[in-house]
Amino acid sequence: MVFAAFETSSEWCSVALSMRGEIRSLERRAGHRHSELALPMLERLLADAGLTAAQLEAVAFGAGPGSFTGLRIACGLAQGLALARDLPVLGVSSLEAIAQEAGAARVVACVDARMREVYFAALEKNGMRWREVISTRCIAPETAPRPPGHDWLGAGNGFAVYGNLGLSRVLPEVHPTACAVAELASPRLAAGEGVDAAAAAPMYVRDKVAFTREELAAR
Repeated sequence: MVFAAFETSSEWCSVALSMRGEIRSLERRAGHRHSELALPMLERLLADAGLTAAQLEAVAFGAGPGSFTGLRIACGLAQGLALARDLPVLGVSSLEAIAQEAGAARVVACVDARMREVYFAALEKNGMRWREVISTRCIAPETAPRPPGHDWLGAGNGFAVYGNLGLSRVLPEVHPTACAVAELASPRLAAGEGVDAAAAAPMYVRDKVAFTREELAAR
């Protein structure tokens, strides 16, 4: 299967092209330019592979949690490409993508959610998939639960902001990538788990994006 993948939930803009198991990707720090950069990056990947967008068979995207604007951009790009060609779309957890990038079998993924909270999950590799030992949630970092057992690796920028949170090993620089999204999406798309483009949606986890004036005044 030939499919594209987008990951724009963080400061990085990441795009991948999966071609029957081979994955090529591009990535750059985007600031607030994700929507400007993503499609040209995909066009470059397609051109380098000698393909066109008409040959895509599906689209995957990092569904979050993460930057609200970034999640909408990735989902919108996936929907736009898929609607025009009636392609299946698959959203992949951005915390799973962090776990995939971390290179360990047991990963605590932790992303700074602003407002003194983090997006948090503990994931364990199960074959080609990740199983949530602690489900995805948005919590205050000081209340983050310790996963059972040992050998847990912390990954994600939440550890850069709030410290190790009780873990002995952390990789704060690990972030979700389109390559990881493509790796995770490949078996799921092959199993028919893609959905109609209109049904694709980000996974926000938290609805609130900022403090109210009253909350700021009380801090």
